Amino acid sequence: MRTVIQPQLKLGETNIAAIVIDPKSRDDIPQLLRGLQYIYTEPALRERVFTILEEVLPERVGAQGKACATTGRPGMEQWKILVLGVLRLGLNADYDRIQELANQHATIRQMLGHSDWLDENRYELQTIKDNLRLFTPEILDRINQEVVHAGHQTLKKNPEESLKARCDSFVVKTDVHFPTDINLLWDALRKAVQGCAELCASSGLTEWRQSAYLLRSLKKDYRVIQKLRHSTSQDEAKREAKQTQINEAYQTYLGQAERLVQRARATRGALHSAQGVPAQDLTDLDTYLSHADRQIDQIRRRVLLGESIPHAEKVFSLFQPHTEWISKGKAGVPVELGLRVCVVEDHYRFILHHQVMEKTTDDQIAVPLIKQTQARFTALDAVSMDKGFHSPSNQAQLKELLKTVVLPKKGRRSEADKAHESAPEFIRLRRQHSAVESAINALGVHGLDQCPDHGIDGFKRYVALAIVARNIQRLGAVLREQAQQQA
Repeated sequence: MRTVIQPQLKLGETNIAAIVIDPKSRDDIPQLLRGLQYIYTEPALRERVFTILEEVLPERVGAQGKACATTGRPGMEQWKILVLGVLRLGLNADYDRIQELANQHATIRQMLGHSDWLDENRYELQTIKDNLRLFTPEILDRINQEVVHAGHQTLKKNPEESLKARCDSFVVKTDVHFPTDINLLWDALRKAVQGCAELCASSGLTEWRQSAYLLRSLKKDYRVIQKLRHSTSQDEAKREAKQTQINEAYQTYLGQAERLVQRARATRGALHSAQGVPAQDLTDLDTYLSHADRQIDQIRRRVLLGESIPHAEKVFSLFQPHTEWISKGKAGVPVELGLRVCVVEDHYRFILHHQVMEKTTDDQIAVPLIKQTQARFTALDAVSMDKGFHSPSNQAQLKELLKTVVLPKKGRRSEADKAHESAPEFIRLRRQHSAVESAINALGVHGLDQCPDHGIDGFKRYVALAIVARNIQRLGAVLREQAQQQA
């Protein structure tokens, strides 16, 4: 059974409350450690956070497909998981750096509960990866609420004082290459051919012993298309000749791709029927073959038939299917590949709530997001947003939920709209709204520029952990400022 942290100190171990953190350092690590130390040393806060951390447990699937309790070795304590997770996002570090810090950084090892000497405990890379993936967005959201409440108490906030927030969205990129229909087809066939070769090798078949040669041949045709460019000549004959050359290259590429798909499907049928390979072991192969079929169809329609492919039919990554093509009209940034994330920051610079926006826009989440934030922080009574969140229904519903709504109207404004937007409180909060860009920039610097984790679940967990890490760092910065003022 895992424990959040061992209550009994070992020989040579320093109590977390007694850890000395350099107050003059301007690095991120002391701020993060100071925030974590505050969580541990405040009894009521520690009890609430530890109660939540007790739910961070791995599950294994039983004989009937039901989750059951994990047996075996204890695993990493939940407090250590929280510390390493906060450091990973707070420092925008990969797992290799986190492993090095956990094994070699003296102050971090003290925060993890290790003694300075006679403690040979070291963390393996895979152990860190497996344990940090135990967090869920729901658990991290509850921890974040406790951190924000602790930050408000630290700033001597009156419980009856109202909260004023600002809301905006930004794009968190996924770890994908720029998608084209030919490289997506290459990805699908590469994985399908490699999958067939591995399945045949494990079943003792030699049908795909030349898989590497087949992929090299396909790659050559792919490179030919990559190097071709449409003619810009004024001569019609030259343009037609160039277009004919392009069409022939695409037909060669598609012909070889179709032959590989047919051969892979035949192998798939033989593996399932003759070799007895279970259908669940062929799921990935089926997925990549369906991707290949779609890309072959779209390439033929676009290049050879001159059709325009609807945006809804396009896929922008085979490995991160939740990736969206986002064009926000920013100067120098024509397109971003990822997902939008909307954040709500209060005037104390703590992030109250966030939401990952899947196939939705700002105006569609304005009201639900504010309702969720008010459920977590009932003192919220004023919010500022930009014009992207505007709609007539949003204006009406938000005015019912909040005392002050700073939401500029799109298009032509009536006299009543002009009077409303000329009010002193509206102008004051509108001028302060741009401060949310500072929070977005800080999140980008500390991990939320690009998500390296895979899948939509990993994406949401990564974003939620980044929010927690940012608020813990903000808490540590507030405590350091107060200590400097007292000194």
